[in-house]
Amino acid sequence: MSRLAKKPITLPPKTEVSYSGGIVTVKGPLGTLTKAFKPNVNIVVEKDGTIQVSPANEAPETGVLLGTYVAHLKNMISGVNKPFEKKLIVEGIGFKADVKGTTLALALGFSHPINMTIPADLKVVSEKNVVTISGIDREKVGQFAANVRAFKKPEPYLGKGVRYSDEVVRRKEGKKAA
Repeated sequence: MSRLAKKPITLPPKTEVSYSGGIVTVKGPLGTLTKAFKPNVNIVVEKDGTIQVSPANEAPETGVLLGTYVAHLKNMISGVNKPFEKKLIVEGIGFKADVKGTTLALALGFSHPINMTIPADLKVVSEKNVVTISGIDREKVGQFAANVRAFKKPEPYLGKGVRYSDEVVRRKEGKKAA
């Protein structure tokens, strides 16, 4: 059994969790998140403001899902109270990112500009060479940031490309002159 599942999850004030028919709904000050869970795991919302997660059967898949579901629940609870945020740094000569309405326009050294549609529940802000992506759903924030980074990953020689703010790019030495 997962170590995370042995301890109950405590709910912060102004947060409500409901579970019915395999769907968990978390309501908080910033919004509402819903997620479907498999019936292999029992989720019990206690009256004292805690959530208890336990295995429903002895299938091998259940033990694997237990810790994952606890992590999903914790992410949902913390997301409706404080938004998740990812910062991307666009580095390189002529590289830039602009937010135009509901699209993120990227100039990354290609012959064409890249226009990405911003999902409705995410907030994207671009200042100079830093793109900040924030929202209540951790998975959507991380996936959108990964999609933006995938267009031009940082290269090791000059460091050009799109990287996370906390990412360290190992630089390589270039050719030596004879």
